[in-house]
Amino acid sequence: MAVKTVVCETLEKWTNAVADEIQKAVEEKPDLTMILATGSTPEPVYDELVKRCKEGKVSFRDLHSYNLDEYVGLPASDVNSYRYYMENRLFRHIDADPKNLHLPNGMAADMEQESRDYENALAARGYADFAILGMGMNGHIGFNEPGTSADQKTHVVELTQSTIDANSVNFNSPEEMPHKAITMGLYTILQSKTILLMVRGAKKAGILKAALTGPMTEQVPASLLQKHPDVIVVADAEAAALL
Repeated sequence: MAVKTVVCETLEKWTNAVADEIQKAVEEKPDLTMILATGSTPEPVYDELVKRCKEGKVSFRDLHSYNLDEYVGLPASDVNSYRYYMENRLFRHIDADPKNLHLPNGMAADMEQESRDYENALAARGYADFAILGMGMNGHIGFNEPGTSADQKTHVVELTQSTIDANSVNFNSPEEMPHKAITMGLYTILQSKTILLMVRGAKKAGILKAALTGPMTEQVPASLLQKHPDVIVVADAEAAALL
């Protein structure tokens, strides 16, 4: 197990620690293939990367990015779609080529075919050089909930009630929250050469301990990172409290 854990005392230090790893990866391989995550955890990181790009400290000109997941049934123009999130949080503000910035199409007529196409596009690039991941309260990565097979590739999932409850706060009403998503599978994610797991907050302390020090089990998807040869965990002090 090659998990390097970095613990940061402040949000600023945490943000810079994650941004530094991303910048280093891009500098070492400007045309790298990168897996990106959404949600509240990476928001300050994306803000910092935009700042560095505008200041000329880092360039994403040759970057190829693939997002982990997208809701099924939300158009890109919907404020709750992950395409909308990525465009507004990162893509529009950096020097990357828009045609190289990929998300699954949640509006595809044939979602099974879209899943295969997305997997194949990433596989054609030799899978990801670098992946940044968040982790759910139950250890889920992407929308790979507990019990997902480690051999699973990109697929459509029925969201669990706990995930719907957690994410529906972003919608006007719980009824508007999609019940399906398309997500990279655990197999897809674990092919990445380097994986950075971002973890913040006291509420993640228990699951982070289980993921890093508990048994490797599909019941805690993030625990499968233990078998990966190159994982960096960047946690704030609250999240790392039980390690």
